[in-house]
Order: sequence, then structure tokens, then C-alpha cells
Amino acid sequence: MPIINSSQVFAYGFSYRKRDILRALLEGVEIVFVRTIISTPANALIVVWGSKEIPQDLLGQRKVIRVEDGFYRSVGLGSDFIAPGSLVFDRSGIYFDPRTPSDIENILNQHAFNQDDLMRAKQIRHFITKNQLTKYNLASPQSRHKPLTQSKVIFVPGQVEDDASIIYGGGHVRTNLDLLKAVRASNPNAYLIYKPHPDVQAFNRKGRVSKKTLLKFADAVEYERSVIDCIDDSDEVHTMTSLVGFDALLRDKKVITYGQPFYAGWGLTQDVFESGEAFIRRVRRLSLNELVAGALIYYPIYWDWESMTLTTCEASLIKLTKSRDELIKCGRLANLKDGLMRRQLRKICMLLKTLC
Repeated sequence: MPIINSSQVFAYGFSYRKRDILRALLEGVEIVFVRTIISTPANALIVVWGSKEIPQDLLGQRKVIRVEDGFYRSVGLGSDFIAPGSLVFDRSGIYFDPRTPSDIENILNQHAFNQDDLMRAKQIRHFITKNQLTKYNLASPQSRHKPLTQSKVIFVPGQVEDDASIIYGGGHVRTNLDLLKAVRASNPNAYLIYKPHPDVQAFNRKGRVSKKTLLKFADAVEYERSVIDCIDDSDEVHTMTSLVGFDALLRDKKVITYGQPFYAGWGLTQDVFESGEAFIRRVRRLSLNELVAGALIYYPIYWDWESMTLTTCEASLIKLTKSRDELIKCGRLANLKDGLMRRQLRKICMLLKTLC
């Protein structure tokens, strides 16, 4: 079954690198890249990257499919031009924008999950947690190293502050520093661990806070250990809208949200911003396996860049694990995140390949 059942699409908001990715996924489809929506036919099918805004008065009868990275994406950052092994093609909205329903919200609200779905979701969840997979898989798995404290341990993951999930789905807390302040205010005696977002730490995105300032509210700032290690070391995870909250749910951690991420509002999280418009629409109570089935089996597509074909969630996760482990074995995993000049050179080389 093709990803898009159309002979022609108009693509809006795609960088040169993302254009290359779209061409590979939609082989056989005529793709017309445009700079403005107004230049497309009145009944055009438009493929839009992420949250690129389209004024309603310009949309008219045009249909929109929004494309974005999936939840278990790659070994390496998308902002470093690492190709995604998982994407979403959302015909209703997009998962990080709670202002309107999205395909994932509709799936979680309406789909009748059967026993095969739940068993498959349980096995996927077990594989992810056993192999310590994350969205970007930039860190080597470590042994647990829980802080020597009798206090409750809370992990606060940093985010990209101009991320659309915060702009559109944030509550009253919208910056990393304000999140830390809020968590400390409500948990004065807890042991707080903060970890910067990898894109922010890599100087690719907005949201950096000095370590000196962070330590006014956090007990520890973690730069080296993986986000999964931090989750494992904690009793609770507090987040605005980060995917780390979903990672924590998979590991049976208590999750407190301060925004409206796709995994909140289903009875599995404690939601501070409970009056959010998305929570009003999310009327169903889900089991964890139902959430996993909707988010990882039914919502994304998975792409194998070696065979250039669609693949399954399970096969994609196995490939991520093997790729990461091979890089660890030869000592090259750290090269994907360390060394600003090395990373910038790699981005330039990938961009030149795209333009050739």
C-alpha cells in the first residue's frame, strides 16, 4: 500500500535535505516543491513539513498531509541531517499540536484494539526497554546509578524551547528554567536531576540555561548519561511536552505533564494543565499497551534506507539497536554528538550530497 494514494502532490516547507527524504518515500509520485500555497491548484493535495502554518483563508479546498519524524527515529540527531527511520503522515493535524485533533488522537480515542494489537504492543514495549532505545539513541546503555538519597528522585528533561509542541501545546510553563522552578516549588525536598535536550546541548536549538543557574534549582545536571539512565534512576518524571514522558511511561514511571503531549489525558499521566483543550477531547481511558499500539503500530510509518522500502516497527527497532551497538563496539557513537566542528563538517558533507 503506498504512503500517499495520489499521482501528484505539492510539497511545502521542506528543506533541501528533507526534500531528498520525501522523494525517496514517495517514489513514483510527482512532487512539486512550492514556496507559497497560493501557487497551487485549488484542489491540490499539499504535503507540509511539521507545523508550517497555512492560513485558513488560503487553504480553501486544498487537502493537507503533515509530515514529521516518528518517535523512534534514528541513531543521531535530525538537526545533524541523520535520515529518519520512522515518520508520520498525518491527515488530520499533527501529534504535537493539540489545538486540533490529529490522526494519533483519533486512533487513541476511537480504535478498537484487539488482543493481537495488545500482545504486539507489549512485546514492542519490552524490546524498547530491554535495549534502552530512545528517539535519537546517542548514548551507550549504562548500569543504574541511583543517587544516594532518601528523598524522592525527580527527573526533569530539558526541551527545545521554540519547539511547536511547547508553542501550541504548552500550559503556563513554557521554558526549561520555569519548569525547573515549578517542579522545585511543588517538591521542595526532592532530589532533582536535569538533563539538557541533545539539540540544545549541541547548539542546534533554543533552550540553553547555564549550569550555574540550573544548580540553583536542580541537585544535579546530567550531560553524559543517557535519558533512559536518568529515567531509571528516578521515581517521577516531570515534563512540559517531551517524548521523554512517553519513554518514562513505557518503564512504569509516574509522569507529571505541564502541557498537552499526545500521551497525556488518557488516564496514564498526572496532568497539571488539565483544562487544556486537547484534554477535553480525549474522553477515553487507555491501558499502557493500547497507548503503545496506537503510538507505535498504527500511527507512524517505518522506512528501511538499505532496501528503500517500508518496514515494520519491530524490524526498525531491531535495526536501530544493531546500528547503535555497532557504533559503540567500534568506538564511534560519541562522534555523533561530540565535537562541534566535526558535527558541522558532517552536516556540510551531507548537504553537498543532497545538492549533487
